[in-house]
Amino acid sequence: MPRVLSRVGAVLAAACLLFASLSVVSQKQAAALEPFTGYLMAHFTGESANGEQIYLAHSDDGLRWTELNNGGVVLRSTLGTRGVRDPALIRSPAGDRYWIVATDLRIASGTSWNDAANRGSTSLVVWESRDLVNWSAPWLINVAGGIPGAGNAWAPEAIYNSATGDYVLYWATNSARNGVTKHRIWYVRTSDFRSFTAPQLYIERGGSQGLIDTQIIEVPNSVGGYRYYRASADGHITIEASNSILGSWTTLGNLSHMGISNGTGGGNVVEGPMWAQFNGQNEWALWLDQHATGRGYMPITSTNLGSTRNFRTRSDYSMGTNLKRHGSILNLTAAEETRVLGRWGNTAPVNRIQAYTHQNRYVRHANLDVRIDANVSPAQDAQFRLVPGLANASGYVSFASVNYPGYYLRHYGFDFVLAADDGTATFAADATFRQVAGLADSSWTSFQSYNYPDRHIRHYDYLLRLDPISDATGRADATFRVTS
Repeated sequence: MPRVLSRVGAVLAAACLLFASLSVVSQKQAAALEPFTGYLMAHFTGESANGEQIYLAHSDDGLRWTELNNGGVVLRSTLGTRGVRDPALIRSPAGDRYWIVATDLRIASGTSWNDAANRGSTSLVVWESRDLVNWSAPWLINVAGGIPGAGNAWAPEAIYNSATGDYVLYWATNSARNGVTKHRIWYVRTSDFRSFTAPQLYIERGGSQGLIDTQIIEVPNSVGGYRYYRASADGHITIEASNSILGSWTTLGNLSHMGISNGTGGGNVVEGPMWAQFNGQNEWALWLDQHATGRGYMPITSTNLGSTRNFRTRSDYSMGTNLKRHGSILNLTAAEETRVLGRWGNTAPVNRIQAYTHQNRYVRHANLDVRIDANVSPAQDAQFRLVPGLANASGYVSFASVNYPGYYLRHYGFDFVLAADDGTATFAADATFRQVAGLADSSWTSFQSYNYPDRHIRHYDYLLRLDPISDATGRADATFRVTS
């Protein structure tokens, strides 16, 4: 009898464990299936000093975008080339883990495109998060290292493959194959974006035609006749369809009838195709980067991806302040959206900094120099957000430019300039100040330097400086009002 009870107990215990395990899985899957309420875009901005890093933007409707983090860098690569491009946002099926995978490339460092394509990094940069807010330190995965003669690894994307229970991670590599050197799409399989299978050829076009940018979207209910659709920049923007990620693909056509190509067909030359489904609708947007004209992304939309003739152009969209280069879009649940906006939303109001001694004058930037002026035009040159201090967020502030996202007021040689945050500790310290009672009038405000606490911001001949204050004139010149 004790043995029977023991066996029954063991069975019951196992059943309880199985039920608990299934409950956790079902809860995670249920969380992942919550209705989507918003959209998150990861992107880079170009070849400027800080352009090749990770930026985020948010949209309520999938068409009109607003910068997050006051338009500044959200994640910065400290590995490889110390720059990243073409970020891809990936969510696990359970919605409990996220990754950003990006090209390890920084043209702004002086690298030529020829060197980058033929002697560049064969690794990708990866970040991981459990909540879209707190991100790991980045790591490198050398996905193209096993490709003979690989010159690079560009424009990564990844999609979960339910047929194999892991992710298909794919990218472009420039290498010789059958006597022809060009970009082709390769792939590996991975479950954790750390270990991966040997690279396999995924997409190759005929002749000398190369292919760099490809993105796949899974379509619920196989609208249009297929489960998956992919858009590829291969001279045209070619649209293909399949019911299996690693199976055969059917070419549906390209966008030449819309006057859109990737160069071969002329017209509006675009790259970086980026898919997104509109929340709660059987409608999809394909965003295309108008890099040839520098106009940034534009959307074309369709309610049936089964034919390229179903796409239409849109004019009811806005891309926000930052130029948005090749990225990806993630549909957000309400919980995800709340977390993202709570951490990265632009909560700081727009302010002006009024001079105490010349109350018709306000702090402004002009050609990246900083001074006090009256009748500032354009008005945004005198508008700043007082955000938590870059070097110390407790009791300190930094002045973030409104019309130059990612730029801050900083002292340099005790003179003031408007400069892009370069991610260094020196920059952060030079751009951080404590708000204290006004030195000339305690109902106003003065700003004490974080790294030179014996100095305050003041104007002298209308130019902003960082000086020790020792007399009444200095106290008056170092007194300001934060106003709307």
